[in-house]
Amino acid sequence: MRIFYILLSFTLLIATEAKSQVRGPMPEPDHKVIKFYPNPAVSYITFELARDAGKTFTLQIFSFIGRMVKNVPEITDKATVQLSDLTRGLYTFQIKDEEGRTTDSGIFQIIK
Repeated sequence: MRIFYILLSFTLLIATEAKSQVRGPMPEPDHKVIKFYPNPAVSYITFELARDAGKTFTLQIFSFIGRMVKNVPEITDKATVQLSDLTRGLYTFQIKDEEGRTTDSGIFQIIK
C-alpha cells in the first residue's frame, strides 16, 4: 500500500509539472496610464492615458477595502474625476479595456 501511494504521488507530480510547462508566459498588458496627478489629491484627480486610436477604456476607483466607489466609462486620453464625495484615505484604480481586461492599476491618496 505504501508503494502505491509513492507511485501515485510521483505520477501526479510528473503530470502537474508537464501541464505547467505547456503554458507559456503570460503576456504583459500594455500600460495605459502615463500619469495621474495630483497625488495626494484633495478634490479631483486627473488621469492621462496613452493615446490609442479608436480605443476607449473604463476607469474604476475602489476604496482600500475593495468597494467600487467610482466608475468612469469611455475614457479616451484624459479624465478628471471629482473626489469631493469621497473621504480621505488610500484608493486604488483600474483601467480596463473594451473587453473588460485590466490593463493598468495603481494607488493614490486623498487628503482633506
